Amino acid sequence: MTSLPRPTTELSTDEARRIALRAQGFLGAPDRKSGVRGVLRHLGAVQLDTISVLARSHELIPYARLGAVGRTTVDQAYWTDTHAFEYWSHAACILPVEEWPHFAFRRRAYRSRPHWNHALPDGTYDQVIKQLRTEGPLTATELGGAKKTSEWWDWSGTKVAVERALMYGEVVCTERRGWKRVYDLAERAIPEALLHDELDDTECLRRLVRLAGQSLGVGTRADIADYHRLKGEQVDAAIADSGLVPVTVEGWGKPAWADPAALETAPRGRHRTTLLSPFDSLIWERARTERIFGFTHRLEAYTPKPKRIYGYFAMPVLAGGHLVGRVDPAREGRTLVAKQVTLDGPKAVPAVAQALLEAASWVDCTNVRLERVDTPELRDPLTRELSRALA
Repeated sequence: MTSLPRPTTELSTDEARRIALRAQGFLGAPDRKSGVRGVLRHLGAVQLDTISVLARSHELIPYARLGAVGRTTVDQAYWTDTHAFEYWSHAACILPVEEWPHFAFRRRAYRSRPHWNHALPDGTYDQVIKQLRTEGPLTATELGGAKKTSEWWDWSGTKVAVERALMYGEVVCTERRGWKRVYDLAERAIPEALLHDELDDTECLRRLVRLAGQSLGVGTRADIADYHRLKGEQVDAAIADSGLVPVTVEGWGKPAWADPAALETAPRGRHRTTLLSPFDSLIWERARTERIFGFTHRLEAYTPKPKRIYGYFAMPVLAGGHLVGRVDPAREGRTLVAKQVTLDGPKAVPAVAQALLEAASWVDCTNVRLERVDTPELRDPLTRELSRALA
């Protein structure tokens, strides 16, 4: 690994937290002019997930930063005019289309894989490419079948082929239609100037490390690696030439790097109060969330119900630059149901009420109903706060 310069900047815990909030779009005036596309480019990746409670996660991400942006507007912003593509980054993510060349290292790695979990019948891959060329864009169902059963491991040969083509970069997911991927040939979907794998792995990794540092503001090696799911040694090889600068952060105990632009001016401005998707990039990495906010976050959707502590889709509440509680939401008609609410104390009550009311309005609910409040003595204050606003 290239030797790195000694850190010359020391950040307090509070400074690092505020830098991270600004880098993620939660501190300062929201960039409404750039809108959803601006959020995508600012973050570098927006995670997709099948769970939909209030809305799907890729809708919740811009909502958390911009406020009540229309849900149709969100999807249109991602998918029209070739502004984005879907690929494997932190997980399955929507990515700005200009980053296509920088994922060449991952496409090459997929192409060189010695084995796959799914067998592919002879000729199926070529048939899928031929069909997309003549009939595309198409869903897997339109190509001839997605799955034999509902289980992921029982994909049809067509689904296996088109997903493999997606990983190779020959095919692109151009939109989601009823949550189904819509596939087209990359040669049609990606602008010609970007449609290449000419960058070597070193250049790709240098770019993604730099992007991760910019999107995080400040982070450790593990934070930076996790953002686009790079290996630690890949970060080590690229970080010296990434443009990020070494810093020390009070209490972190590990080396850190920062976006130099984030260090130029002190992060100031208005804090956003909002519910966060459990898949929000502000809280992707549990150890980082605990280090920055002193808050333990874990998605419990895949935890057996009796073992859940905070609920199926507990959404952290961000207010004043801190995580002050959690809400596990549901919807019944035009009522937003707070199935379980956890508050850090009395001071969190107004913020949690504000976050609930704004989320309810965004998803066209006219009422909020509380079910369980983990701190019983805060139930009445929270109820009163909601009632005043709803009256």
